[in-house]
Amino acid sequence: MTVAQPSTPASHFHLLRRQAFTQPRRPLVVFAPKSMLRLKAAASSVEDFTQGSFLPLINDQQNLDPNKVRKVLFCSGKVYWDLLAESQKRAGGDVAIVRLEQLYPTPVEEMKTAIAQFPNAELRWVQDEPANQGAWTYMGLFMPRYGINFKVISRPASASPATGSAKRHAAEQADLIQRAFQD
Repeated sequence: MTVAQPSTPASHFHLLRRQAFTQPRRPLVVFAPKSMLRLKAAASSVEDFTQGSFLPLINDQQNLDPNKVRKVLFCSGKVYWDLLAESQKRAGGDVAIVRLEQLYPTPVEEMKTAIAQFPNAELRWVQDEPANQGAWTYMGLFMPRYGINFKVISRPASASPATGSAKRHAAEQADLIQRAFQD
């Protein structure tokens, strides 16, 4: 089984293409929110579709000085775009953002390689789902056996995946993004 949460249309395309050609066939679970269909930042160029392949992990693409990075934010899916927008506003150059496009099987070696690039950084897992939902429950239990320990940044645990109020959701999302960058 493969569980993925792609952050761009091209990544989604390459994931589906890989799935079509993989033998033996295995189940594929893809988490993709509808809101990404309208998100202009998440658009892919034609070249992104015609070249390359699916990457289970996309390392930070901000060209940061590794010695100045004090936090590495690991995330999956749409929350990446919110974190990137905040990072560009702050222009501090001390927070790297790594996208985990494939949650299972987890690309542990790629994660270790990404972490090794930023030796002085604190590791954080950021998700926009409540703490008892989303990928955190898996990552929090699975990754410590490989020596990767995250601090979680998420909404508080909740029985419901949504607040039911657009204003409250926006306020919670803004708070979540602020906490991801705070010390």
